[in-house]
Amino acid sequence: MSMVFSTSLRCRLPVLLFLFQGILVLFFVLFVRYDEHTDPASQPTHASPGANQLYAFFSLFQDIQLMLLVGLGLLLAFMKGYGLSAVAYNFLMANFSTQWALLVQGFVHHYHQGKVSIGLYNILTAEFAAVTVMISAGAVLGRTSALQLLLMALCEIPLYVACEWIILSYFQAVDVGGSITLHIFACYFGLGVSIALYRPGLRLGHPKEAPSYASDLLSLLGTMFLWVFWPSFVAALAHPGDAQHRAVLHTWITLSGSALTSFATSSLLEKKGKLSLSHLQNATLAGGVAIGAVADMILTPSGAFILGIVSSLICILGFKYLTPFLANRLHIQDQCGIHNLHGLPGIAGAVGSIAAILLVPDEAYGLQLHQVFPARAPPLGNATLETISAGEHLARSTSEQALYQGAALGVSFIMSLAGGCLTGLVLKLPFLAQPPDELCFDDALYFKIQAPTEILSMDQSCGDTHLPLKDSV
Repeated sequence: MSMVFSTSLRCRLPVLLFLFQGILVLFFVLFVRYDEHTDPASQPTHASPGANQLYAFFSLFQDIQLMLLVGLGLLLAFMKGYGLSAVAYNFLMANFSTQWALLVQGFVHHYHQGKVSIGLYNILTAEFAAVTVMISAGAVLGRTSALQLLLMALCEIPLYVACEWIILSYFQAVDVGGSITLHIFACYFGLGVSIALYRPGLRLGHPKEAPSYASDLLSLLGTMFLWVFWPSFVAALAHPGDAQHRAVLHTWITLSGSALTSFATSSLLEKKGKLSLSHLQNATLAGGVAIGAVADMILTPSGAFILGIVSSLICILGFKYLTPFLANRLHIQDQCGIHNLHGLPGIAGAVGSIAAILLVPDEAYGLQLHQVFPARAPPLGNATLETISAGEHLARSTSEQALYQGAALGVSFIMSLAGGCLTGLVLKLPFLAQPPDELCFDDALYFKIQAPTEILSMDQSCGDTHLPLKDSV
């Protein structure tokens, strides 16, 4: 006879969080120290305060904080009975995953003489790692408990750091905005978890899974936040100067192209030309996902425009045709459509980066070729415009760099999907308080809510006032 476990988090969640914080504090005491930008003893006598790294990153850091906590949180709040959980769990995962990533990335990238150096730059890169968990959670949103999401973060962050090291350090592929290392990885890790947690009882949907007027409005507001701050996210880790300038410019162009294409395509595909809010909430951001792998390259403004249009089209077509196919034929439940927003545009961006490498001549970069493609720099750094044009003394050829971009795409896909499936099997352990089918997508299961019946009745009344506007069957 199988054991039945309670869904209560009263003991399990506090034990996990207090244990995690205690272990983290111990590691911080033993191993973590200030980096050279935060340690006063390491500053030169006449150091200029303006040269501190704080002034280069803090505005971008604030933008990304708003983007992830407010924008992404609201975007996920599209289900009428699960908005509080979506926003709160997004906040929980952001902090938990960032703290964990600080430690994991620190020992991998910043461990020296028995200590891990930490500064604002480290928090910024740790938040990039945390985004993978927050995106992956979208595939199983509403069907998992907080314990399962936190355990997923514990498993995903080390795998993400390993995959990122292979792609950026070993392969030396170019992916300044994370199309390959972040979006593709997060998408297929989340789908892998969803495959392992497949629920036959939810294959026909759930009544609480649907959006309401108010939840759709909040989600669309989240899209606006993400749209506004996305250039900061893509350009944050680009080389300062012209490369970072190109990243901001390209990102805005692709986002703007995606926005107009989303309105046009949604109206074209929907009955009576009405706009689908799920299309507008997601496809308008698809260009920002795709541009990451090619943001600091010489893509040209027209190339960025085309990439934004293409990424929006494939995102909407994914929602319209691919998502039902994956759910009905392959039993892949993707709650938030992360495959359409992060997977498909991420692949488009990876392919776009290969095309940009092969089609744009090296001399277009001038003497900045090594900044965008460090692996292509001459061994002694003595390149001139003439030697670059002739391809002399370059450490890696154009075709070799393109091959490494393709290899990066394959590694990210395989590692994330396999890791997600294995993690999903772990998350099936019964003591992790997984909600039963009938209690999924319900804030009241894990949150103390003042008047849930009044909220639901308000949503229902809003829906009733708009009944005459619904499509006739």
